[in-house]
Amino acid sequence: MAITFLFCLLTARFFYVQVIWQEELVCRALDQWTREIPIVAKRGSITDRNGVVLAENDSYYTVFARSNAVKDTAATSTALAEALGLDATKIYEKLTSKKASEITVAKKIDKTAIQKLVETSLDGVYYSRDNSRVYPKGDSLCQVLGFTSIDNTGTTGVEKYYDTYLKGKNGELLYETDLVGIDLKGAVAAYREAEDGYNLRLTIDYGIQAIAESALYKVSETYSPTSAECIVLDPDTFEILAMANYPSYDLNDIPRDDISALNALSRNKIVCDIYEPGSTFKVITAAANLEEAKKGNPRAYPDNYVFSSSRTRSVDGTTVKCWSNHANGKHVNQRLAEALNNSCNPCFTDIALSLGTETFYDYLSAFGFGSSTGLDFSGEASGLLLRESAVRNCDLARIGFGQTIAVSGIQLACATAAAVNGGYYYTPHLVKEIYADDGYTLKTIGATLKNRTISEESSKKLAAMLEGVVRDGSGKKAYIEGYRIGGKTGVFGLTCVIIAMKKRGIIA
Repeated sequence: MAITFLFCLLTARFFYVQVIWQEELVCRALDQWTREIPIVAKRGSITDRNGVVLAENDSYYTVFARSNAVKDTAATSTALAEALGLDATKIYEKLTSKKASEITVAKKIDKTAIQKLVETSLDGVYYSRDNSRVYPKGDSLCQVLGFTSIDNTGTTGVEKYYDTYLKGKNGELLYETDLVGIDLKGAVAAYREAEDGYNLRLTIDYGIQAIAESALYKVSETYSPTSAECIVLDPDTFEILAMANYPSYDLNDIPRDDISALNALSRNKIVCDIYEPGSTFKVITAAANLEEAKKGNPRAYPDNYVFSSSRTRSVDGTTVKCWSNHANGKHVNQRLAEALNNSCNPCFTDIALSLGTETFYDYLSAFGFGSSTGLDFSGEASGLLLRESAVRNCDLARIGFGQTIAVSGIQLACATAAAVNGGYYYTPHLVKEIYADDGYTLKTIGATLKNRTISEESSKKLAAMLEGVVRDGSGKKAYIEGYRIGGKTGVFGLTCVIIAMKKRGIIA
Protein backbone atom coordinates (compact mmCIF):
# COMPACT_ATOMS: atom_id res chain seq x y z
CA MET A 1 0.00 0.00 0.00
CA ALA A 2 2.81 2.43 0.93
CA ILE A 3 4.73 1.55 -2.23
CA THR A 4 1.62 2.25 -4.34
CA PHE A 5 1.14 5.61 -2.60
CA LEU A 6 4.78 6.61 -3.20
CA PHE A 7 4.51 5.52 -6.85
CA CYS A 8 1.38 7.70 -7.32
CA LEU A 9 3.08 10.59 -5.55
CA LEU A 10 6.18 10.39 -7.77
CA THR A 11 4.03 10.05 -10.90
CA ALA A 12 2.06 13.15 -9.92
CA ARG A 13 5.30 15.02 -9.28
CA PHE A 14 6.73 14.02 -12.67
CA PHE A 15 3.50 15.12 -14.35
CA TYR A 16 3.65 18.48 -12.58
CA VAL A 17 7.29 19.11 -13.53
CA GLN A 18 7.05 17.92 -17.15
CA VAL A 19 3.62 19.27 -18.06
CA ILE A 20 2.37 22.00 -15.72
CA TRP A 21 5.75 23.50 -14.83
CA GLN A 22 7.23 22.96 -18.30
CA GLU A 23 6.81 26.49 -19.68
CA GLU A 24 8.37 28.19 -16.65
CA LEU A 25 11.32 25.77 -16.57
CA VAL A 26 11.97 26.29 -20.30
CA CYS A 27 12.02 30.05 -19.70
CA ARG A 28 14.45 29.64 -16.80
CA ALA A 29 16.75 27.47 -18.88
CA LEU A 30 16.61 29.90 -21.76
CA ASP A 31 17.44 32.76 -19.41
CA GLN A 32 20.47 30.86 -18.05
CA TRP A 33 21.87 29.90 -21.44
CA THR A 34 21.13 33.05 -23.41
CA ARG A 35 21.63 36.79 -23.17
CA GLU A 36 19.22 39.10 -24.95
CA ILE A 37 19.58 42.55 -26.52
CA PRO A 38 16.20 44.34 -26.68
CA ILE A 39 14.91 45.56 -30.02
CA VAL A 40 12.63 48.45 -29.20
CA ALA A 41 9.40 48.74 -31.16
CA LYS A 42 8.69 52.06 -32.83
CA ARG A 43 5.94 53.94 -31.05
CA GLY A 44 3.09 54.85 -33.37
CA SER A 45 2.81 58.39 -34.64
CA ILE A 46 -0.13 60.73 -34.04
CA THR A 47 -1.53 63.01 -36.74
CA ASP A 48 -4.48 65.35 -37.12
CA ARG A 49 -7.40 64.41 -39.38
CA ASN A 50 -5.52 65.74 -42.45
CA GLY A 51 -2.22 63.99 -41.78
CA VAL A 52 -0.38 66.83 -40.03
CA VAL A 53 2.15 65.10 -37.74
CA LEU A 54 1.63 65.91 -34.05
CA ALA A 55 3.80 63.22 -32.42
CA GLU A 56 6.61 61.11 -33.89
CA ASN A 57 9.96 59.54 -32.95
CA ASP A 58 13.65 60.28 -33.11
CA SER A 59 15.95 57.24 -33.06
CA TYR A 60 18.69 56.97 -30.45
CA TYR A 61 20.72 54.03 -29.18
CA THR A 62 21.57 52.39 -25.87
CA VAL A 63 24.99 50.75 -25.43
CA PHE A 64 25.42 47.65 -23.23
CA ALA A 65 28.48 45.69 -22.12
CA ARG A 66 28.85 42.24 -20.55
CA SER A 67 31.75 42.17 -18.15
CA ASN A 68 32.43 38.45 -18.59
CA ALA A 69 32.53 38.78 -22.38
CA VAL A 70 34.90 41.77 -22.42
CA LYS A 71 38.44 40.49 -23.14
CA ASP A 72 40.45 43.65 -22.35
CA THR A 73 38.61 45.77 -19.79
CA ALA A 74 41.02 48.71 -19.82
CA ALA A 75 41.19 48.94 -23.62
CA THR A 76 37.41 48.52 -23.94
CA SER A 77 36.78 51.27 -21.39
CA THR A 78 39.07 53.64 -23.28
CA ALA A 79 37.51 52.82 -26.65
CA LEU A 80 33.98 53.30 -25.30
CA ALA A 81 34.93 56.61 -23.70
CA GLU A 82 36.45 57.93 -26.92
CA ALA A 83 33.52 56.84 -29.10
CA LEU A 84 30.79 58.03 -26.75
CA GLY A 85 32.45 61.02 -25.10
CA LEU A 86 32.35 59.49 -21.62
CA ASP A 87 34.72 59.08 -18.66
CA ALA A 88 36.87 55.97 -19.17
CA THR A 89 37.48 55.56 -15.43
CA LYS A 90 33.76 55.35 -14.65
CA ILE A 91 33.20 52.82 -17.40
CA TYR A 92 36.09 50.74 -16.09
CA GLU A 93 34.59 50.80 -12.58
CA LYS A 94 31.26 49.56 -13.92
CA LEU A 95 32.88 46.78 -15.94
CA THR A 96 34.91 45.53 -12.99
CA SER A 97 32.01 45.74 -10.53
CA LYS A 98 30.63 42.42 -9.31
CA LYS A 99 27.09 43.79 -8.88
CA ALA A 100 25.85 43.03 -12.40
CA SER A 101 26.95 40.81 -15.27
CA GLU A 102 25.58 43.31 -17.79
CA ILE A 103 25.80 47.09 -17.55
CA THR A 104 24.19 49.94 -19.45
CA VAL A 105 27.09 52.06 -20.67
CA ALA A 106 25.08 54.96 -22.10
CA LYS A 107 21.62 55.91 -23.33
CA LYS A 108 20.40 58.28 -26.05
CA ILE A 109 23.48 57.90 -28.20
CA ASP A 110 23.20 59.22 -31.77
CA LYS A 111 23.86 57.17 -34.90
CA THR A 112 27.24 58.82 -35.63
CA ALA A 113 28.67 57.69 -32.28
CA ILE A 114 27.31 54.17 -32.81
CA GLN A 115 29.00 53.98 -36.21
CA LYS A 116 32.33 54.86 -34.56
CA LEU A 117 31.70 52.17 -31.96
CA VAL A 118 30.91 49.52 -34.59
CA GLU A 119 34.23 50.21 -36.31
CA THR A 120 36.12 49.30 -33.13
CA SER A 121 34.49 45.83 -33.01
CA LEU A 122 34.72 45.44 -29.22
CA ASP A 123 34.06 42.03 -27.68
CA GLY A 124 31.19 42.00 -25.15
CA VAL A 125 29.77 45.37 -26.28
CA TYR A 126 26.31 45.61 -27.85
CA TYR A 127 23.80 48.29 -28.70
CA SER A 128 20.07 48.59 -29.37
CA ARG A 129 17.85 51.24 -30.87
CA ASP A 130 15.60 53.39 -28.67
CA ASN A 131 12.86 55.82 -29.62
CA SER A 132 12.60 59.31 -28.21
CA ARG A 133 9.20 61.00 -28.53
CA VAL A 134 9.15 64.25 -30.49
CA TYR A 135 6.29 66.73 -30.85
CA PRO A 136 6.76 68.90 -33.98
CA LYS A 137 4.14 71.46 -32.90
CA GLY A 138 5.73 72.13 -29.50
CA ASP A 139 3.07 73.32 -27.05
CA SER A 140 0.13 72.87 -29.41
CA LEU A 141 -2.44 70.38 -28.08
CA CYS A 142 -0.12 69.66 -25.15
CA GLN A 143 -2.95 68.83 -22.72
CA VAL A 144 -4.67 66.65 -25.32
CA LEU A 145 -1.73 64.69 -26.72
CA GLY A 146 -0.10 64.22 -23.32
CA PHE A 147 3.42 62.80 -23.08
CA THR A 148 5.37 59.62 -22.44
CA SER A 149 7.62 58.54 -19.59
CA ILE A 150 11.36 57.99 -19.88
CA ASP A 151 10.71 54.41 -21.04
CA ASN A 152 8.34 55.70 -23.76
CA THR A 153 5.13 54.60 -22.04
CA GLY A 154 2.09 56.88 -22.32
CA THR A 155 1.68 58.91 -19.12
CA THR A 156 -1.07 61.44 -19.85
CA GLY A 157 -3.58 62.41 -22.52
CA VAL A 158 -4.10 60.49 -25.75
CA GLU A 159 -0.62 58.97 -25.31
CA LYS A 160 -1.88 57.28 -22.16
CA TYR A 161 -5.43 56.38 -23.24
CA TYR A 162 -4.25 54.69 -26.45
CA ASP A 163 -0.91 53.41 -25.12
CA THR A 164 -1.83 49.78 -25.83
CA TYR A 165 -2.10 50.55 -29.54
CA LEU A 166 0.77 53.04 -29.76
CA LYS A 167 3.52 51.20 -27.91
CA GLY A 168 3.86 48.09 -30.09
CA LYS A 169 5.73 45.00 -28.89
CA ASN A 170 9.49 44.88 -28.38
CA GLY A 171 11.62 42.21 -30.02
CA GLU A 172 15.00 40.84 -28.98
CA LEU A 173 18.27 39.43 -30.22
CA LEU A 174 19.27 36.28 -28.30
CA TYR A 175 22.87 35.10 -27.92
CA GLU A 176 23.80 31.64 -26.60
CA THR A 177 26.27 31.92 -23.71
CA ASP A 178 27.80 29.76 -21.04
CA LEU A 179 26.75 30.02 -17.39
CA VAL A 180 28.99 33.04 -16.76
CA GLY A 181 27.68 34.96 -19.75
CA ILE A 182 30.48 34.40 -22.29
CA ASP A 183 29.32 33.89 -25.88
CA LEU A 184 29.64 30.33 -27.13
CA LYS A 185 31.82 29.85 -30.19
CA GLY A 186 29.87 28.95 -33.28
CA ALA A 187 26.54 29.84 -31.67
CA VAL A 188 23.94 31.46 -33.91
CA ALA A 189 22.00 34.46 -32.64
CA ALA A 190 18.22 34.21 -32.63
CA TYR A 191 16.24 37.24 -33.78
CA ARG A 192 12.67 38.12 -32.77
CA GLU A 193 11.41 41.09 -34.73
CA ALA A 194 9.78 44.00 -32.93
CA GLU A 195 6.15 44.81 -33.77
CA ASP A 196 5.82 48.56 -34.28
CA GLY A 197 2.90 50.38 -32.69
CA TYR A 198 -0.19 51.52 -34.53
CA ASN A 199 -0.62 55.14 -35.58
CA LEU A 200 -3.50 57.39 -34.54
CA ARG A 201 -5.38 59.80 -36.78
CA LEU A 202 -7.19 62.29 -34.56
CA THR A 203 -10.45 64.11 -35.24
CA ILE A 204 -8.53 67.33 -34.55
CA ASP A 205 -8.10 69.78 -37.45
CA TYR A 206 -4.76 71.45 -36.81
CA GLY A 207 -5.80 74.54 -38.77
CA ILE A 208 -8.79 75.08 -36.48
CA GLN A 209 -6.67 74.18 -33.46
CA ALA A 210 -4.10 76.83 -34.35
CA ILE A 211 -6.84 79.47 -34.62
CA ALA A 212 -8.32 78.46 -31.26
CA GLU A 213 -4.91 78.61 -29.58
CA SER A 214 -4.19 81.98 -31.17
CA ALA A 215 -7.49 83.31 -29.83
CA LEU A 216 -6.68 82.10 -26.31
CA TYR A 217 -3.26 83.74 -26.55
CA LYS A 218 -4.87 87.07 -27.44
CA VAL A 219 -7.31 86.68 -24.54
CA SER A 220 -4.42 85.99 -22.17
CA GLU A 221 -2.51 89.02 -23.42
CA THR A 222 -5.53 91.29 -23.04
CA TYR A 223 -7.14 90.10 -19.82
CA SER A 224 -4.45 88.03 -18.03
CA PRO A 225 -6.84 85.23 -16.96
CA THR A 226 -5.72 82.41 -14.69
CA SER A 227 -6.79 80.00 -17.39
CA ALA A 228 -8.83 79.88 -20.58
CA GLU A 229 -10.24 77.00 -22.58
CA CYS A 230 -11.83 76.49 -25.99
CA ILE A 231 -13.41 73.45 -27.61
CA VAL A 232 -14.67 73.13 -31.18
CA LEU A 233 -17.08 70.26 -31.76
CA ASP A 234 -18.79 68.99 -34.91
CA PRO A 235 -22.45 68.61 -33.79
CA ASP A 236 -23.24 66.13 -36.56
CA THR A 237 -20.67 63.57 -35.34
CA PHE A 238 -19.36 64.95 -31.99
CA GLU A 239 -15.84 64.78 -33.39
CA ILE A 240 -13.51 67.15 -31.51
CA LEU A 241 -12.08 69.55 -34.10
CA ALA A 242 -10.06 71.60 -31.61
CA MET A 243 -9.40 71.52 -27.87
CA ALA A 244 -7.19 74.28 -26.48
CA ASN A 245 -6.11 75.20 -22.95
CA TYR A 246 -4.18 78.19 -21.63
CA PRO A 247 -1.53 78.23 -20.22
CA SER A 248 0.39 75.58 -22.13
CA TYR A 249 3.91 74.10 -22.14
CA ASP A 250 6.32 72.66 -24.70
CA LEU A 251 5.97 68.89 -24.97
CA ASN A 252 9.62 68.73 -26.05
CA ASP A 253 10.72 70.41 -22.81
CA ILE A 254 8.51 68.86 -20.13
CA PRO A 255 9.09 70.27 -16.61
CA ARG A 256 9.54 66.83 -15.06
CA ASP A 257 11.55 68.24 -12.14
CA ASP A 258 8.62 70.38 -10.95
CA ILE A 259 5.76 67.94 -10.36
CA SER A 260 3.37 70.62 -9.11
CA ALA A 261 3.85 72.77 -12.20
CA LEU A 262 3.70 69.73 -14.49
CA ASN A 263 0.41 68.53 -12.99
CA ALA A 264 -1.13 71.98 -13.36
CA LEU A 265 0.08 72.57 -16.92
CA SER A 266 -0.70 69.09 -18.25
CA ARG A 267 -4.26 68.98 -16.90
CA ASN A 268 -6.90 69.10 -19.62
CA LYS A 269 -9.36 71.38 -17.82
CA ILE A 270 -12.02 71.08 -20.52
CA VAL A 271 -12.35 67.39 -19.69
CA CYS A 272 -11.16 67.04 -16.11
CA ASP A 273 -12.35 70.20 -14.32
CA ILE A 274 -15.88 71.33 -13.49
CA TYR A 275 -17.51 74.69 -12.82
CA GLU A 276 -20.93 76.32 -12.51
CA PRO A 277 -21.96 77.02 -16.12
CA GLY A 278 -24.08 80.05 -15.24
CA SER A 279 -26.18 81.57 -18.01
CA THR A 280 -24.79 79.32 -20.76
CA PHE A 281 -26.90 76.59 -19.12
CA LYS A 282 -30.09 78.47 -20.04
CA VAL A 283 -29.86 76.82 -23.46
CA ILE A 284 -30.74 73.52 -21.79
CA THR A 285 -33.58 74.97 -19.72
CA ALA A 286 -35.03 76.58 -22.84
CA ALA A 287 -34.72 73.27 -24.74
CA ALA A 288 -36.61 71.38 -22.03
CA ASN A 289 -39.39 73.98 -22.02
CA LEU A 290 -39.76 73.98 -25.83
CA GLU A 291 -39.96 70.19 -25.96
CA GLU A 292 -42.50 69.96 -23.13
CA ALA A 293 -44.60 72.68 -24.79
CA LYS A 294 -44.52 70.68 -28.03
CA LYS A 295 -45.71 67.61 -26.12
CA GLY A 296 -48.64 69.64 -24.77
CA ASN A 297 -47.48 69.76 -21.15
CA PRO A 298 -49.65 72.48 -19.56
CA ARG A 299 -46.81 73.34 -17.16
CA ALA A 300 -44.52 74.39 -20.03
CA TYR A 301 -44.58 77.96 -21.34
CA PRO A 302 -45.68 78.45 -24.97
CA ASP A 303 -43.56 80.56 -27.31
CA ASN A 304 -45.82 83.60 -26.96
CA TYR A 305 -46.02 83.52 -23.16
CA VAL A 306 -44.98 86.80 -21.53
CA PHE A 307 -42.99 86.36 -18.33
CA SER A 308 -43.52 88.64 -15.33
CA SER A 309 -41.58 91.90 -15.65
CA SER A 310 -40.53 91.76 -11.98
CA ARG A 311 -36.73 91.54 -11.69
CA THR A 312 -36.90 89.24 -8.65
CA ARG A 313 -38.41 85.94 -7.62
CA SER A 314 -38.69 84.67 -4.04
CA VAL A 315 -38.21 80.92 -3.61
CA ASP A 316 -38.02 79.19 -0.21
CA GLY A 317 -36.98 82.43 1.40
CA THR A 318 -34.18 83.11 -1.11
CA THR A 319 -34.32 85.82 -3.76
CA VAL A 320 -33.38 85.34 -7.39
CA LYS A 321 -32.48 88.57 -9.17
CA CYS A 322 -32.01 89.64 -12.75
CA TRP A 323 -28.65 91.26 -13.51
CA SER A 324 -30.58 94.25 -14.97
CA ASN A 325 -32.56 96.69 -12.82
CA HIS A 326 -35.34 96.66 -15.45
CA ALA A 327 -35.23 100.45 -15.55
CA ASN A 328 -36.59 102.42 -18.52
CA GLY A 329 -38.88 99.58 -19.50
CA LYS A 330 -36.09 97.08 -20.06
CA HIS A 331 -36.97 93.35 -19.87
CA VAL A 332 -40.71 94.09 -20.08
CA ASN A 333 -42.97 91.79 -22.13
CA GLN A 334 -40.28 89.13 -22.37
CA ARG A 335 -41.08 85.94 -24.19
CA LEU A 336 -38.66 82.98 -24.20
CA ALA A 337 -36.68 84.40 -27.12
CA GLU A 338 -36.28 87.76 -25.36
CA ALA A 339 -35.44 86.03 -22.07
CA LEU A 340 -32.56 84.29 -23.85
CA ASN A 341 -31.48 87.56 -25.49
CA ASN A 342 -31.49 89.39 -22.16
CA SER A 343 -30.26 86.41 -20.08
CA CYS A 344 -32.86 87.18 -17.42
CA ASN A 345 -32.50 84.71 -14.49
CA PRO A 346 -36.08 84.96 -13.10
CA CYS A 347 -37.58 83.73 -16.40
CA PHE A 348 -35.55 80.52 -16.28
CA THR A 349 -36.35 80.11 -12.61
CA ASP A 350 -40.02 80.19 -13.61
CA ILE A 351 -39.44 77.50 -16.25
CA ALA A 352 -37.56 75.12 -13.95
CA LEU A 353 -40.12 75.44 -11.12
CA SER A 354 -43.05 75.05 -13.49
CA LEU A 355 -41.67 71.91 -15.15
CA GLY A 356 -40.89 70.40 -11.75
CA THR A 357 -37.94 68.39 -10.50
CA GLU A 358 -38.85 65.04 -12.05
CA THR A 359 -39.42 66.37 -15.56
CA PHE A 360 -36.45 68.75 -15.46
CA TYR A 361 -34.13 66.01 -14.21
CA ASP A 362 -35.24 63.76 -17.07
CA TYR A 363 -33.84 66.37 -19.44
CA LEU A 364 -30.67 66.83 -17.40
CA SER A 365 -30.09 63.10 -17.73
CA ALA A 366 -30.85 63.09 -21.46
CA PHE A 367 -28.36 65.92 -21.99
CA GLY A 368 -25.66 63.98 -20.12
CA PHE A 369 -25.32 65.98 -16.91
CA GLY A 370 -24.19 64.08 -13.84
CA SER A 371 -22.31 61.48 -15.90
CA SER A 372 -19.27 61.39 -18.16
CA THR A 373 -19.72 61.81 -21.90
CA GLY A 374 -17.65 58.74 -22.72
CA LEU A 375 -14.85 60.74 -24.38
CA ASP A 376 -11.77 58.65 -25.21
CA PHE A 377 -9.62 60.42 -22.64
CA SER A 378 -8.54 59.44 -19.13
CA GLY A 379 -9.75 61.32 -16.06
CA GLU A 380 -12.99 62.74 -17.43
CA ALA A 381 -15.10 64.42 -14.75
CA SER A 382 -18.77 63.52 -14.42
CA GLY A 383 -19.80 66.87 -12.97
CA LEU A 384 -21.86 67.54 -9.85
CA LEU A 385 -25.61 67.14 -9.78
CA LEU A 386 -27.74 67.05 -6.66
CA ARG A 387 -29.65 63.83 -6.06
CA GLU A 388 -33.15 64.29 -7.38
CA SER A 389 -34.62 63.29 -4.02
CA ALA A 390 -32.60 66.01 -2.27
CA VAL A 391 -33.54 68.89 -4.57
CA ARG A 392 -35.49 71.74 -2.94
CA ASN A 393 -37.40 74.38 -4.88
CA CYS A 394 -34.63 76.92 -4.28
CA ASP A 395 -32.11 74.42 -5.72
CA LEU A 396 -34.26 73.73 -8.77
CA ALA A 397 -34.75 77.45 -9.32
CA ARG A 398 -30.99 78.04 -9.45
CA ILE A 399 -30.26 75.01 -11.60
CA GLY A 400 -32.59 76.61 -14.14
CA PHE A 401 -30.08 79.39 -14.76
CA GLY A 402 -26.90 77.38 -14.27
CA GLN A 403 -26.14 77.52 -10.57
CA THR A 404 -26.21 74.70 -7.98
CA ILE A 405 -24.88 72.44 -10.74
CA ALA A 406 -21.31 71.88 -11.96
CA VAL A 407 -20.34 70.69 -15.43
CA SER A 408 -17.20 70.12 -17.48
CA GLY A 409 -16.47 71.98 -20.69
CA ILE A 410 -16.92 68.84 -22.78
CA GLN A 411 -20.30 68.16 -21.11
CA LEU A 412 -21.57 71.64 -21.89
CA ALA A 413 -20.33 71.51 -25.48
CA CYS A 414 -21.99 68.13 -26.10
CA ALA A 415 -25.24 69.19 -24.44
CA THR A 416 -25.39 72.42 -26.48
CA ALA A 417 -24.66 70.51 -29.69
CA ALA A 418 -27.43 68.00 -28.90
CA ALA A 419 -29.84 70.90 -28.33
CA VAL A 420 -29.32 72.46 -31.79
CA ASN A 421 -28.43 69.54 -34.08
CA GLY A 422 -31.93 68.10 -34.12
CA GLY A 423 -31.73 66.55 -30.68
CA TYR A 424 -29.07 63.89 -31.29
CA TYR A 425 -26.57 63.14 -28.53
CA TYR A 426 -23.51 61.23 -29.75
CA THR A 427 -20.45 59.95 -27.92
CA PRO A 428 -17.67 62.52 -28.43
CA HIS A 429 -14.30 61.25 -29.60
CA LEU A 430 -10.75 62.44 -30.27
CA VAL A 431 -9.46 59.55 -32.38
CA LYS A 432 -10.80 58.92 -35.87
CA GLU A 433 -8.67 56.01 -37.02
CA ILE A 434 -6.09 53.50 -35.76
CA TYR A 435 -3.85 52.23 -38.55
CA ALA A 436 -0.47 50.64 -39.35
CA ASP A 437 2.42 52.01 -41.42
CA ASP A 438 1.55 49.64 -44.26
CA GLY A 439 -1.90 51.18 -44.59
CA TYR A 440 -3.82 48.48 -42.71
CA THR A 441 -6.67 50.03 -40.72
CA LEU A 442 -7.23 48.33 -37.40
CA LYS A 443 -10.16 50.46 -36.28
CA THR A 444 -12.27 53.33 -37.56
CA ILE A 445 -14.24 55.32 -35.00
CA GLY A 446 -17.39 56.98 -36.28
CA ALA A 447 -20.43 58.69 -34.81
CA THR A 448 -22.18 56.66 -32.11
CA LEU A 449 -25.67 57.82 -31.12
CA LYS A 450 -26.28 57.60 -27.37
CA ASN A 451 -29.79 59.00 -27.14
CA ARG A 452 -32.27 61.66 -28.26
CA THR A 453 -32.69 64.83 -26.24
CA ILE A 454 -35.42 66.86 -27.94
CA SER A 455 -37.29 66.73 -31.24
CA GLU A 456 -36.13 68.19 -34.56
CA GLU A 457 -38.91 70.78 -34.32
CA SER A 458 -37.93 72.01 -30.86
CA SER A 459 -34.26 72.01 -31.81
CA LYS A 460 -34.94 74.15 -34.87
CA LYS A 461 -36.89 76.67 -32.77
CA LEU A 462 -34.11 76.86 -30.21
CA ALA A 463 -31.43 77.38 -32.86
CA ALA A 464 -33.42 80.32 -34.26
CA MET A 465 -33.73 81.85 -30.78
CA LEU A 466 -29.99 81.50 -30.21
CA GLU A 467 -29.35 83.30 -33.48
CA GLY A 468 -31.36 86.16 -32.01
CA VAL A 469 -29.08 86.24 -28.95
CA VAL A 470 -26.09 87.01 -31.20
CA ARG A 471 -27.96 89.25 -33.62
CA ASP A 472 -30.01 91.27 -31.11
CA GLY A 473 -29.09 90.25 -27.58
CA SER A 474 -26.18 89.80 -25.20
CA GLY A 475 -23.99 87.97 -27.72
CA LYS A 476 -23.58 90.76 -30.26
CA LYS A 477 -19.78 90.63 -30.03
CA ALA A 478 -19.90 87.19 -31.64
CA TYR A 479 -21.83 88.44 -34.65
CA ILE A 480 -20.09 88.04 -38.03
CA GLU A 481 -21.61 89.59 -41.14
CA GLY A 482 -22.62 86.97 -43.68
CA TYR A 483 -22.72 84.06 -41.23
CA ARG A 484 -25.57 82.56 -39.27
CA ILE A 485 -24.38 82.45 -35.69
CA GLY A 486 -26.26 81.49 -32.58
CA GLY A 487 -24.99 81.58 -29.04
CA LYS A 488 -25.54 82.18 -25.37
CA THR A 489 -23.41 84.39 -23.17
CA GLY A 490 -22.43 83.59 -19.63
CA VAL A 491 -20.26 84.93 -16.84
CA PHE A 492 -17.74 82.12 -17.40
CA GLY A 493 -17.75 81.99 -21.17
CA LEU A 494 -19.63 81.96 -24.42
CA THR A 495 -21.32 78.98 -26.00
CA CYS A 496 -21.78 79.53 -29.74
CA VAL A 497 -23.46 77.54 -32.45
CA ILE A 498 -21.88 78.49 -35.76
CA ILE A 499 -23.67 77.63 -38.99
CA ALA A 500 -22.04 78.58 -42.29
CA MET A 501 -22.61 77.11 -45.75
CA LYS A 502 -24.56 74.25 -44.20
CA LYS A 503 -21.57 73.35 -41.99
CA ARG A 504 -22.16 73.55 -38.25
CA GLY A 505 -19.75 73.71 -35.33
CA ILE A 506 -20.02 74.25 -31.63
CA ILE A 507 -17.64 76.50 -29.74
CA ALA A 508 -17.81 76.47 -25.94
